[in-house]
Order: sequence, then C-alpha cells, then structure tokens
Amino acid sequence: MTLQCIQQPQPHLDAKIEAGVLTLAINRPDAKNALYSELYLQLAQALDEADQSSAVRVVILRGADQDFSAGNDMQDFMKFVKSPSQNKAGDEPPFVLLKAAARFSKPLIIAVKGVAIGIGVTLLLHADLVYSDDSAIFQMPFVSLGLSPEGGASRLLIQQAGYKRAAELLFTAQKFNSEKALHAGLINAVVDDVYAYAEQQAQHLAALPLASIKQSKALMKHNLDEILALVDAEAEIFMQRVKSPELLEAVQAFMQKRRPDFSQFN
Repeated sequence: MTLQCIQQPQPHLDAKIEAGVLTLAINRPDAKNALYSELYLQLAQALDEADQSSAVRVVILRGADQDFSAGNDMQDFMKFVKSPSQNKAGDEPPFVLLKAAARFSKPLIIAVKGVAIGIGVTLLLHADLVYSDDSAIFQMPFVSLGLSPEGGASRLLIQQAGYKRAAELLFTAQKFNSEKALHAGLINAVVDDVYAYAEQQAQHLAALPLASIKQSKALMKHNLDEILALVDAEAEIFMQRVKSPELLEAVQAFMQKRRPDFSQFN
C-alpha cells in the first residue's frame, strides 16, 4: 500500500521510512506542535496506511524538534466552538486520531521532548512504548477548561496509573514532570537522547517477527472494541462540555489574561 505521508509531504508533518521504521514527526515549532483539524486527520491517515503497508513494521510518533505537542490549537478549537459541525462526536478529527492510534496493530512508539499537553498525553495511553527526556512537561488540563477526559482516559489512565494517581492528574489538571509520568506508568523510561533511543528500540522491534508481535499485541488488547466504544462515549460527553458555561468562562479568562472564576457554577 502506498504511503501518502511519504509521497505527498504535508507542511506540518514530516515522514520518513527506513528499514521498516516509519517516523512521523509533527513539525509546527512556532505553535509547540499544537494540532488542528487537518493535522489530526493527516496523522490518523498515516497510521491507518502504515497499518496496512508491508513496508512498515514499527511507527515512531514524535515532534520534529523540541516539543511533542501542546495539544489542541486554540484558534482552531475556538472556530469549532463558534461553528460546531454536524458530525457525530466520535467522528471529529481529534477522536479520529485517537481511534487510529488505539487500533494500530503494529508497535507504536512515542518519543516526548518538551510539552505534552491534552491530547499530547491522551495519545500516550494508546502507545506501546513511550520514552521521554527530562525536559518533558505533561498536563491533562481538561477539568481546568470545563471539559472532561477524552480518548478512553477515564479507564486507561486508571489501568496504567492506578485510581489515586489518575484522579490527581485529571482532577488537579496540573503540569507534571517526567519523573511523575514514569511513576504513573505513562512512560517506560527517561533517557538523555530520547529520539535516538526511540529509534534504537524501533530498529530492535523491526528485526523481530512482526506476526508474533502483532499477535501478542492483539492478545494484550483483547478489549479493543470496548476501548473504541469508550472513546466514542467520552467524545459525546466531551462535546457536551464544549457547550458548557465553564468552558466559556475558561476561554474568556484566557483571552483577558486573568484567572477563571468557576465559583458561580455548581
């Protein structure tokens, strides 16, 4: 199968393939690799094509430079808030990407430098191996924006971090470092040269029998249909929260450079 991400380069997505390893690098440094609708769909398409391509054995997802992703692009998000589409919630671009990552049948490695915010963290829950360096700063800010968890995080984060750590990360919406991410099971290791280390691990996996790895992954993710359904269910709730007065207050406070006041809401 032809890899469009290789044949038709995109302005904010770099793609290269070498020895069975497809590296997808988000390249929007001025925006800390914030994601917008078209970029979500480009990433999802690249994962779907890689899953079907005999040339790809492993995928690395990373930033092109010093950040993984600052999450949803605020301008793109506000356009959506003002003019919502008529799609089912689970068919909106962020959830299309999350489901593509969830159902990807081959090894998916994510390498994190700099910021990993919002969906930049949620994506980690669907990767097989995640590495970061000590520059990484993580945050799941959904509650502080009047929103709710996405991408199956309400279950997957508990499974990976335990309930109390998951509650702390989701309820407080605070930033946390790579050490805390490691203790929460969000990453496998903290390494100095994270991009080189991810490449080394990918090449190791690419040399192993792919059929055995895919079968092992399928056994470990035996509840994939449940996870995909949960992503859709969370998307419905998330999109309801997009219309909430708390989100409006959070956005107005951001624009006015002040602290939001949620005391008026129950």
